[in-house]
Amino acid sequence: MNWDQVEGNWMQLKGKVREKWGKLTDSDLEVVAGKRDQLLGKLQEKYGLKREEAEKELDEYLDKW
Repeated sequence: MNWDQVEGNWMQLKGKVREKWGKLTDSDLEVVAGKRDQLLGKLQEKYGLKREEAEKELDEYLDKW
């Protein structure tokens, strides 16, 4: 799934994102609003990941969709 699809279906997909990354709150996901950079920032903040690690984890997860 590409990021345009994620943005377009964010309301449906944010539940799946929350299942994968349970430390993200509903408020976090509202702020993200389907924006890749915002989600990467929240993953870095909540999980202590470096940017490259967060990008790799996110890309691998999206490849499974």
